[in-house]
Amino acid sequence: TSSHTRVGILNNPSSKIKEDNTVIARGILAAFLTQNSSNLKGFLSKLSKEETAKSLAAGTKIIKLLIPGMDGDTFEKKYNTLGLDLIKTHQMFCQEVLKLLPGQMAVISNGR
Repeated sequence: TSSHTRVGILNNPSSKIKEDNTVIARGILAAFLTQNSSNLKGFLSKLSKEETAKSLAAGTKIIKLLIPGMDGDTFEKKYNTLGLDLIKTHQMFCQEVLKLLPGQMAVISNGR
């Protein structure tokens, strides 16, 4: 959030939600819940890179990808305790309320 922009993310996966296929989604949620905006922006930029996704798929632990300045202990605790129910709730909201198909992306704007 800033005086000009607010950003939020809802997950709308197209596949069955499991621990091994939600690493990035859970990392994003944990970062949103534990980090300040400047660290969050840098971490999200890093997570959005293709080489990061490949590295995580190859078994790299997400904690190894934290950027300098992030509160690693708080992030790790939240990441490890963040269940899949939150992602399932996001998915239900996207499909039931927003009427998105599984995996479909959208931008929702709500100006002040």
